[in-house]
Amino acid sequence: MGLTARQIKSGLDTLASSDPKLAAELERVGYPEPRMRERGYMTLLRTIVGQQVSVAAASSMWNKLEAELGANFTCIDLLSRDFDTLRACGLSRQKQGYARSLCELVDAGEIDFHSLPTDDEAAIEELTRIKGIGRWSAEIYLLFAEGRADIWPAGDLAVQEGVKRLLELNERPTEKAAREIGGRWSPHRGAMAIFTWHYYANPAL
Repeated sequence: MGLTARQIKSGLDTLASSDPKLAAELERVGYPEPRMRERGYMTLLRTIVGQQVSVAAASSMWNKLEAELGANFTCIDLLSRDFDTLRACGLSRQKQGYARSLCELVDAGEIDFHSLPTDDEAAIEELTRIKGIGRWSAEIYLLFAEGRADIWPAGDLAVQEGVKRLLELNERPTEKAAREIGGRWSPHRGAMAIFTWHYYANPAL
């Protein structure tokens, strides 16, 4: 599971104790709510299903998958279905390739979601072996499903925009620049990432 409300507050309070600007903005917009996902392949499979489609379309595909495979389907269940069956559930050829890559690695025991490397970069490398899972998806998984405290998804546009507004920059930072900026918030970058989403979405700003 992801970072708890207490962990988020503790991390942000630690950062705010030496950053008056952050302290002021925390006072103004409040603390963000936790973002949590289940640990395991299902969370990444949902990520694959949801790539480049609307929330409604992703939900429809997932419902069709569950209707075909069962509510708690396994990797074997998915791998046993042919192309046309999964296509009828809404999965394109590309999504099927990604889903099969994930399920094959899990079935072969090459990825164990309950014993990923403790080093964040090593865990990202492990997850990005899955076709269709890039660095951003791996970082989001580690933050929301594992609650890793120092994950910083610098490639996320909302994170970049939140950093721009918080630091009053002239333009949204690139991924490289956002990653460099994030260094100042280590080892609490996970809490800060969640705050930047909250800050970006705040209608008062």
